[in-house]
Amino acid sequence: MRRAALWLATGLRIGFLPIAPATWASFAVALLLLPIAGRLTAWGVGVAILALFPLGVWASGEAEKVLGHDAKPIVIDEVVGMLVSVWAVPIGSHPAFALALAFFLFRVFDVWKPFPIRRSQRLPGGWGVVVDDVLAGVVTNLVLRLALRWVLP
Repeated sequence: MRRAALWLATGLRIGFLPIAPATWASFAVALLLLPIAGRLTAWGVGVAILALFPLGVWASGEAEKVLGHDAKPIVIDEVVGMLVSVWAVPIGSHPAFALALAFFLFRVFDVWKPFPIRRSQRLPGGWGVVVDDVLAGVVTNLVLRLALRWVLP
């Protein structure tokens, strides 16, 4: 069971890339969403979030027992956070631009961790790993909506 948790927590081993594994995991989500961006629905992304959130909390908690507290290889939180970033966002006719902006904004908020995002890392186990990225995704989602409304017709 722990092997499955590690596999999931590390984003199918993307987390073991030597440089910036969280960035690579976020980028992988954006790339995977690109070909289906025009068909993304709030329901589809919402179901993915609802499925991956509890799995991510569990897998992160298990992975921490092996890799250490919020270890760099744990990237399932970035996967969930990126999905939250684009949930129900009207991507419109410029999906590559919208996903690139979502990726950029998510990485900024995930690294910066403005209040109360940083504080959420104090939650126990996998909760602290995943919740801060979900909150960064929420902030990204709101800023992305404003930016797309301002930039795109």
